[in-house]
Amino acid sequence: MLFDIDGTLLRRAGPHHRLALIEAVRRSTGIETTTEGVPVQGMLDRDIVRLMLINAGATESFARRHMPAIIAHAQRIYTRTCPDLRRRVCPGARMLLYKLSRKGIATGLVTGNLTRIGWKKMESAGLRQYLRYGAFAELAADRAGLVKIAVREARRRGWIDRTSPIALIGDHPNDIRAARANHVRSIAVATGVVGADELAEHAPDVLVPDMRSLSIEMLIGEMLIGNAAALR
Repeated sequence: MLFDIDGTLLRRAGPHHRLALIEAVRRSTGIETTTEGVPVQGMLDRDIVRLMLINAGATESFARRHMPAIIAHAQRIYTRTCPDLRRRVCPGARMLLYKLSRKGIATGLVTGNLTRIGWKKMESAGLRQYLRYGAFAELAADRAGLVKIAVREARRRGWIDRTSPIALIGDHPNDIRAARANHVRSIAVATGVVGADELAEHAPDVLVPDMRSLSIEMLIGEMLIGNAAALR
């Protein structure tokens, strides 16, 4: 079972992530940037930084050249400034993760967050213990690529095989598209900035207001029925 972070496991986590990206760009390049005008929802951190730089007048080659340093700075800054996120966990998320863990179902992250930022959020929210692994922003060109990485890693570790049902739970159309591109089940939750009506337009396999509506029996049952041959 794969989970997005922002808008799915957590919501309204504060400005600290955004500010870490801005400060990382400043320290690495001396350029003042902003996330204003950047559609950050559903995007990978690396792409957010690239657009921040382009909007500030930088070139694509400049952004590529400085990206490794920006990524390193951003992760260090966020791990020092991350607030307590235990009260920012989305409704039903903690209980669902707990139930999946109790049943021995492998759970991981597929997120646009950079690696250390994503794990720090999970630690601060008290959710790290339920998540075995993750695929993060710097590891692939897009979210579909991250899902592919996560599935491959779960297979490599022997947690799933080619008959195992897999689902991606997310709050954005990009999550639905990434699931579809990898032939895994898409579970959309309307806990982010995208409303249920807009999510429905993208035809996820399951659409719920929040994870309180996803009982473990319902989730596993639907996955087994609908996705028995999803991995080909």
